[in-house]
Amino acid sequence: MKDVYICGDVNIDLLIPDVTSMPAGGQELVVDNMYTAIGGGAALTALGLAKLGVSVDFEGNIHSDMYGDYIMSEFKNAGVGTEHLHFSEKNKTGISLSFTNKDDRGFITYRGTNSEIDLDSVSIEHAKESRFMHVTGYSGDKHDKYLKLLKNVKKEGVKVSFDLGWDDSGLWYKGITELFDYIDVLFMNETEILHYSGCDRLEDAIDKFRRDGMILAVKCGKDGSVACLGDKIERRKGLSVKAVDTTGAGDSFNAGFLCGLLSGRDLGDSLMYGNIAGAMSVTGYGGNTAFPDKKKLLEIFESETRGD
Repeated sequence: MKDVYICGDVNIDLLIPDVTSMPAGGQELVVDNMYTAIGGGAALTALGLAKLGVSVDFEGNIHSDMYGDYIMSEFKNAGVGTEHLHFSEKNKTGISLSFTNKDDRGFITYRGTNSEIDLDSVSIEHAKESRFMHVTGYSGDKHDKYLKLLKNVKKEGVKVSFDLGWDDSGLWYKGITELFDYIDVLFMNETEILHYSGCDRLEDAIDKFRRDGMILAVKCGKDGSVACLGDKIERRKGLSVKAVDTTGAGDSFNAGFLCGLLSGRDLGDSLMYGNIAGAMSVTGYGGNTAFPDKKKLLEIFESETRGD
C-alpha cells in the first residue's frame, strides 16, 4: 500500500526571472538566465512527498514529446510512481511561461494534456491502494463531479486531502461546504478562505469552516500557517528566508504537512513541517528545485523548535 495517491496537473515551467516589461513587436529581450522545471500543483506536491520519503503514486497526462519524457524521467528519479502517468497523443505536454521580478509574476500557459483531466475517469481502484488521496484544484462549475469523486473515494476507506486553489470559474461557490463531510484535510490559503467564506477576517472564516473530523490548514505566506480540528487550533510562524521564486510554495507546504501527519506528528508539528517545506521551496527557481529532503527538513525543524 502506498502512502498517497495524487491525480492532477503536471507540466513544464519555463521560468524567466527579472523581467520588468515585455518586448515590443520586432524587438528582442535578452535576459541573464532561464530555468526549466516541473510545474503543476499536483506534480509539485508529489515530488515534495517523494523527497521526504513518502511513497506516492501519480495519475496524470503527458505527451510523448521531449517535455513528457523529461517529466517521466524526473518523476522516476525522485521516486514518484509513474504506472498511472498516461501518454496522450491528443495534446502536447502542458507548458507555462513564468515571468518574474522582485515585485510580481505573470504567466502565459498552454494547458495541453492537463486539459484532458477528467474527474469521472479517476481510478478509484488504484486510489484505494493508498492511505491518502490528494486532490488539487476546484472549480465551482464542476462541483457535482468533485462531490461524486470524494464520495467514491471515501466509500473505499481512503482518507482525502484537498487543496482547493484559486477558482478560475470565478464562482467561489458557497455550496463547497457540501464537500467537507468527505474531506479529512482541507488546504486553503488566506485569500481563498476569505473568498469562499465571504468573511473579511481570517478568524471569522476559520470559525465558519472548522469541522469535527476535518483538519483545516490555512497557508498565510510569510506569516506562517494555522490549522484547526474541531475546537483545537494551532498556529506556527513562518521562516525568514530570501525568496527568489514563490512558485509552488503552497504545494510544497502541502507535502510537508502531509508528511508530518503520516509520520504521526501532531497539528503543530505538521504545520512546522509545512512551513519549512514551503519556505525552502521559494529559495530557488522552480516549484521543487530547492525543496528539502527529509534529513534537511528535520535539521531545520529541530533548530526552529529549539529557538536557535
